[in-house]
Amino acid sequence: MGHAGMAAAAVRYLRSAGDPKAVGPVEPLPRPDLRAVGDDERAPIDPAEFRRVLGNFASGVTVITAPATPTDAGPDDPADPADLAGPAGFACQSFASLSLDPPLIAFMVARTSTTWPRIARAGVFCVNVLGAHQGDLCRGFAVSGSDKFAGVAHDPAPVSGSPRLAGATAWMDCAIHAVHTGGDHLIVVGRVDALGTSDGDTDPLLFHRARFGRFTG
Repeated sequence: MGHAGMAAAAVRYLRSAGDPKAVGPVEPLPRPDLRAVGDDERAPIDPAEFRRVLGNFASGVTVITAPATPTDAGPDDPADPADLAGPAGFACQSFASLSLDPPLIAFMVARTSTTWPRIARAGVFCVNVLGAHQGDLCRGFAVSGSDKFAGVAHDPAPVSGSPRLAGATAWMDCAIHAVHTGGDHLIVVGRVDALGTSDGDTDPLLFHRARFGRFTG
């Protein structure tokens, strides 16, 4: 409702309440000065520079996995064999803990990802926190269009059945709790149903300035 509409509604209310002062027309408030943001008011950020600067933030690396899901094809619409190929997974640097009660985590995925729709269809996933020795494994899950699980040892996570990768330093078995838009990415919130760490004392895989690394000292 605009200013004029609000003024008219106020007049009707006052008249219905029997206010003797509520007679005659009421002048609406002036319209606000609406305009678009000018180009000179924007903060131009070069995407390459944005990536370079944000690359100074060192982070861990995860692989998000989900179990294989049935094809959407019906009995009269045979499925493409490619649609039935194994579980889904992708390398993910943008991961963070979110809430202790309830136990929630979050990860970010590009809206153009071809793996995300398969994870969304499954409704569940497993976060695999990679160890320092798993740089090649991470590279394999960062490539599109290949069989990412070929030769990769894994077993089913206890609740969702999502692939739990052998050698990972930690894992979290999750169900999708919420999904929010964030520019060209999606912010996926997961509820943790089970979690654990590896038996050994394994250092995590680190990512900094487009290179993998590990703790020293």
